[in-house]
Amino acid sequence: MPTSSTSSCSAGGSSPRPTGRASTPIPPGSRAATSAPTLLIVGGADTTVLALNEQAAAQLRCPHKLEVVPGATHLFEEPGALERVAELAGDWFAGLLPVDQ
Repeated sequence: MPTSSTSSCSAGGSSPRPTGRASTPIPPGSRAATSAPTLLIVGGADTTVLALNEQAAAQLRCPHKLEVVPGATHLFEEPGALERVAELAGDWFAGLLPVDQ
């Protein structure tokens, strides 16, 4: 079962440049200015990137969640890992997007 942490605090502003990776160097403080809900998914066996994602999550002031796929490495090549990533992303977006009844 994946581990996760969630925050729903919000703040205004926007990131000066888009990035899809918490491991990408970006200017100090710009993660804190991100206002879009952010999902971080990392493999539990990728300890370096996991630490970077934990640091990134701690800087975010927008709604965010860090999900860890146990035993998965950087590219989620293990059996079932990529499917788990898709499931986590689907659940995240389903929780954010309005559903027409």
